[in-house]
Amino acid sequence: MTGLDLEQEIGKMARAMMARNTTIGDALIAYLRTQLTEEEVAGIVLVSLERLLWLDGDLFLWTLQNFLPQSILNEMRKITTVTLCKQLIGKNFMLGEDFSVNAHGQLLLNTEAKRAILPNLKSSELSPVTSVF
Repeated sequence: MTGLDLEQEIGKMARAMMARNTTIGDALIAYLRTQLTEEEVAGIVLVSLERLLWLDGDLFLWTLQNFLPQSILNEMRKITTVTLCKQLIGKNFMLGEDFSVNAHGQLLLNTEAKRAILPNLKSSELSPVTSVF
C-alpha cells in the first residue's frame, strides 16, 4: 500500500467514525485486514482517532466505546504501551521502579512518570501509582 493509499484509508476511517456508522466501520476494518496486518490496521485507526480528537472529543470517546472491535483496541494498547515505555526510558525512568505493565497490558506509572507523560495534569490528579491504559 502506498502513502497515498494509506492516507485515503485513514480518511475513509475518520469519515466512518464521524458518521458514527459502525456498519461502514466494520466493513472498512474487514477490508483492511485483508490488505494489512492487525498492527497496521490499528495504526490506521490510531491516526484516524488522532484526527477525530482535534474535531470532537465526545465523538472520540464514542468511537472507543462503540466503534472498534476488541482486537483492534488490544493492538492499539500494545502500540501505545511500547511507545510510552520507550519515551519513559528515554527520559531515564526505570522499568519496574518508576513504571511497569501489568498482566492485562495496562501501563502503571508512579507520580513522576505520570507527570512526564501527562504534564498538564493537576496535582490532585497525580495519585502515587495509576493505570494509564
